[in-house]
Amino acid sequence: MGIKGWILIGSIAVFLALASCAGPSRLELDYGTSKKIAAFNQVLDPDAEKNLDPVEGFDGNAAWRVVEKYQKEFEKPAPPPAYVFGVGSIGK
Repeated sequence: MGIKGWILIGSIAVFLALASCAGPSRLELDYGTSKKIAAFNQVLDPDAEKNLDPVEGFDGNAAWRVVEKYQKEFEKPAPPPAYVFGVGSIGK
């Protein structure tokens, strides 16, 4: 390979190095925007956090059952029993 080949390879390497230093792409600038917009659109009343009055109108027994059901969802079920069947023997 002659000097022209090395110059060509060097110029390509410099070009690629400079091209990778370009600014952020449009995708990088908008990353996470749709999630933020979706979360913002789900808020019915932005001032609800300022209302510190207790919640009224929900039956206590029903609320307790809902909480118990919610907590049971996180309990791990018992693993199924493991059965071992011996069939013959090896090495005898």
